[in-house]
Amino acid sequence: MKFRVGLGFDLHRLGPGDQLIIGGVAIPHDKSLIGHSDGDVLIHAVTDALLGACGLGNIGQIFPDTDPQFKGISSVHFLRRTAELLRSRGYEIGNIDSNILAERPKLFPYFPQMQIRIAEALGIPAGDISVKAKTMERTGVIGTGEAIAAEAIALVYFE
Repeated sequence: MKFRVGLGFDLHRLGPGDQLIIGGVAIPHDKSLIGHSDGDVLIHAVTDALLGACGLGNIGQIFPDTDPQFKGISSVHFLRRTAELLRSRGYEIGNIDSNILAERPKLFPYFPQMQIRIAEALGIPAGDISVKAKTMERTGVIGTGEAIAAEAIALVYFE
């Protein structure tokens, strides 16, 4: 069996709104992530990590923000389609490790829901998904509450 790893990163600015979508979960907040889709930084980072592990480019190439069919769409759709694409090429998903970079809100209570949502979209056990969060100690655009980012690493395997 052969293994490959991929790294993903995403950042979106915050703007007017009353909830964040992170990891496919709606989180009450006084701002929303701005994006062509739902702006889900965690799912975008995981998608990029999976695509990168398989040498298939990045989320912008597969799901371009210039395509009107993706306007306002749930990013969970990107994750499902990515899992299908990987499997059609002979890859299986091993595990995902991720970090969300946000000053607020506190995200820990939502981790189990995020793990389940991501795992369901990928067709793997929730125990193979790790979600963590870090603040930026009030520095930079994340620390001042102007943006939220996420990073992910994915392990895939094939015969």
